[in-house]
Amino acid sequence: MESGWFGMFVFHGGALLGGCALDWLFGDPRWLPHPVRLMGRMIAWLEGLLRPRFLGRERAAGLLLAALMCCFWTAVPGLLLAALGGIALHLPGWAGAYFLLAAESLMCYQLLAAKDLCGESMKVCRSMEKGDVEEARRSVSMIVGRDTAPLDGSGILRAAVETVAENASDGVIAPMLYIALLGPVGGYLYKAVNTMDSMVGYKNDRYRELGRAAAKLDDLVNLV
Repeated sequence: MESGWFGMFVFHGGALLGGCALDWLFGDPRWLPHPVRLMGRMIAWLEGLLRPRFLGRERAAGLLLAALMCCFWTAVPGLLLAALGGIALHLPGWAGAYFLLAAESLMCYQLLAAKDLCGESMKVCRSMEKGDVEEARRSVSMIVGRDTAPLDGSGILRAAVETVAENASDGVIAPMLYIALLGPVGGYLYKAVNTMDSMVGYKNDRYRELGRAAAKLDDLVNLV
């Protein structure tokens, strides 16, 4: 195995390819604990913990929430990989490298959502091809956050295209970029920021101040 920075990039690239293959084969089984769902629960718990303690200082609460999420979801994958690396060092020959590659591939797999995005969006496409607008409306309601009841056929298609474009960035392209650059730790950090933005990054009375840090951070990590 190559050593140094080049070897690290090659190794992360191999793990990313393995993660992509696993995602396309298996998608996101509902029975499998998923890190994004855990992130969502952690964000909700932190919001409930911090809000009453930062009354009138929601922006400070939002900064602390973002800092805690980023630290936790950088440290935990990093420590897990360090522990797995320690195990790999005690395996004979190339077995250690293959063990660590398989572990990284599994971690990358949980950060990608290409198969589910394709499958859910194609349900809308097939329904529209059949001319079944009601079925298409039900299908698109599963992948968008807006009220789909008033949408006609063209509105359903626009909603589907918009959500595919957005989720292709959030669930496929951006995680792949951060994994390629920083390994699974970079991917988990990105997903933590993106999940925060999807939950609290709104310009409404409830989240305008609390979600400001998360929204700005999401803008930053998606700038590229």
